[in-house]
Amino acid sequence: MNFWETITGSDLTREWKAFEARAATLPAGYRAAWEQIKGHLTLYGDFTGRNLMPIFDGVLGLLEESAAEGQSVDEVLGEDIAGFCAALAGGERRRGYRDRWREQLNRNVARKLGRLGG
Repeated sequence: MNFWETITGSDLTREWKAFEARAATLPAGYRAAWEQIKGHLTLYGDFTGRNLMPIFDGVLGLLEESAAEGQSVDEVLGEDIAGFCAALAGGERRRGYRDRWREQLNRNVARKLGRLGG
C-alpha cells in the first residue's frame, strides 16, 4: 500500500470488492448474515473503517469455512448477531466514532453556553 492509496482509500475499495465477491459465493442464509454483520460492525469502525478490515476478513473466512462444512448460520453465529459483532469489535461499550463525536459536540455546546451564561 502506497501513500496515494492510503489517502484516496482505493486500497479499501479494492479490498471491499474482494470481500463482496467472496460473500456472493456463500449460501443464501450466510449472505443474509453477512449483510447483518456489515451493518452491525460498521458502528465500531473509525472514520475510514480501516480498523475493521481484518475483522471483516476473519468473519468472512469463518462463514466460508462453516458453509463448506455444512453448518447452519445459527450454529456458527448464534441468534444474536449484534452481540456477536460487539464481541468481535471489543465489547458492547467500546466507544465508536459516534460516541466520540457526540462527546465533542457536547463539550463544544457546554463551552459556548458557559460563555453566554457567565
